[in-house]
Amino acid sequence: MLKVALVAWNAGHVTSAGSEPGVMNREVFGLAQALASQGQQVTVYARRHASKQPARHQPMPGVTVRNLPAGPLGGLPATELGQHVGQFADRLAASWRHDRPDVAHAYYWTGGLAALAVSRSQGVPVVQTFFSLGAAEHRHQLPDRGPDGRIRLEASIARSVSGVLASSSEEEEELSALGVPNDLVRLVPCGVDTERFTPHGPAEPRGERPRLLAFGPLTRRQGLDTVVRALTQVPDAELVIVGGSPRRALSLDPGYRALAGLADRAGVRDRVTFTGAVPPDKIPGWLRSADLVLSMASHEPFGMATIQTMACGIPVIASSVGANVDAVIDGTTGVLVPPGRPELLARVTRELLAAPVRRGALGAAAADRARSRYSWNRIGQEALAAYRRSVPEAA
Repeated sequence: MLKVALVAWNAGHVTSAGSEPGVMNREVFGLAQALASQGQQVTVYARRHASKQPARHQPMPGVTVRNLPAGPLGGLPATELGQHVGQFADRLAASWRHDRPDVAHAYYWTGGLAALAVSRSQGVPVVQTFFSLGAAEHRHQLPDRGPDGRIRLEASIARSVSGVLASSSEEEEELSALGVPNDLVRLVPCGVDTERFTPHGPAEPRGERPRLLAFGPLTRRQGLDTVVRALTQVPDAELVIVGGSPRRALSLDPGYRALAGLADRAGVRDRVTFTGAVPPDKIPGWLRSADLVLSMASHEPFGMATIQTMACGIPVIASSVGANVDAVIDGTTGVLVPPGRPELLARVTRELLAAPVRRGALGAAAADRARSRYSWNRIGQEALAAYRRSVPEAA
C-alpha cells in the first residue's frame, strides 16, 4: 500500500461523486476513488476557501480531504494565486511532519510549487499534472492565463519533479518544447466514470426533431459560435446547449447573451435551447437524448466532453485539437474536424444524421473505447505505475 498525497489547490469542493464542480475536481476525486479502490491510502490537500468547510473529512473509505488555510476565503484571481503558495506549503509541511506520504501527486502549477517546497526537506517524491500549460493558454489567448512568469515556473517545476503526467499527446509535445526530458513524461489522460456515463440509462425528453447537443462553459474557446453557425445549414435539427450560469441567472451570462444574439441574427433562435447549468448527475441523461454531440473547443487540454459522450455511446463530432485527437479514432469512434469551420461541421453533421446505421456503429465503438482506455480503474493503475517509478522501495 502507498500513502498518496494529492496536492490540489482548488479541490476543496470535493465531497462526493456527484457534486464536485470543475474539471480539476472531477479528476482529483475520480483518481482518489480509483486509488482507494486499489488499496492505496489517499489524502487530498486543498486550500480552504469557505468558512463552513471542515478542516478534515472523509468523503469515502480510503480518502481523506484536508482543507488548509492559505490566503483569504473565497475565490482568488489567477494572478494572485502565487502570493499564497508559501502559506499553503507551510501548512502542508506541518501536516506531513505528522503524516508523511510516500509520494505526492501535485496538480496545476500552484500545487507543484507547494509540493516541491516541502518535498526537498522531507524527501517526498513529487509527480506533477498540469492540466493546462501556460504556454498553450497564452498561445490561445485565454483571458485567465495566470501570473507573468508562469511559463518559466512550469518549465522549472517539470524539470524538478520525479515525473510528469501529461493529459494529452499535445501536452507531451509542449513539455518537450519547454526542455523537459522525455523520460520524465508519461501520458495519463483524464478519466471518466464508466458507471455513470453508460449507453444504458434514462434520457432527457425530446421531440421528433434530430437533436444536436453541445455542453460546457459558454466561453469563446468552447467553439459554440461555430456550432450555432453550422445549425443554419442543418435544416430541421434542434440544438441543445447544456452549461453556463444557473438557469435563473442565465440572462446575465455574457456567453449566453452572445450566443443567443448570434442565433437570433442567424435566424435559428427557435431551434436553439439553453438549459443553463445542470447537476452533474443529469449530464449523462442529456447526452443520451442526443443524436450527435458536437464538441468544438479550439483549445481542449482534457477532452472531458468528448470522453463522456463516447462513454454514453453517442457519436461525437470533435475538434481536431488537444486531447480530442487522442480520444477519437477518426471515422471509427467519432469524427474529427478542424475548429472554426462551420460549413464543414454542417456537412459532416448532415451526413451523419442521414446515416443512422453508421451513427450506431460509431456510438458502439466509442463506448468500447471509453471503457477500455478511459475508465478510472485503468487511469488509477497508470498513475500508480508512475508513482512506483518515483518511489524506489515501492518498486
